[in-house]
Amino acid sequence: MKAKGIIIIILTIIALILIVQNTEIVPLQLLFWRVWMSRIVMIVLMLAIGFGIGYVLAAAGRKKPKQ
Repeated sequence: MKAKGIIIIILTIIALILIVQNTEIVPLQLLFWRVWMSRIVMIVLMLAIGFGIGYVLAAAGRKKPKQ
């Protein structure tokens, strides 16, 4: 088995452990709203928001100034 396959298997096992251990329902309060969701859904949502913000900021930093 190649190294890439082993790394994929290890990351899959870690992801499954993370999912199984974070299934409880937790509140997310944002200003006046309170939403109840699974902790793993909240983790994935926050990661997606973070990646999105990072992508937008990186794209804004790559713009060339007009000469």
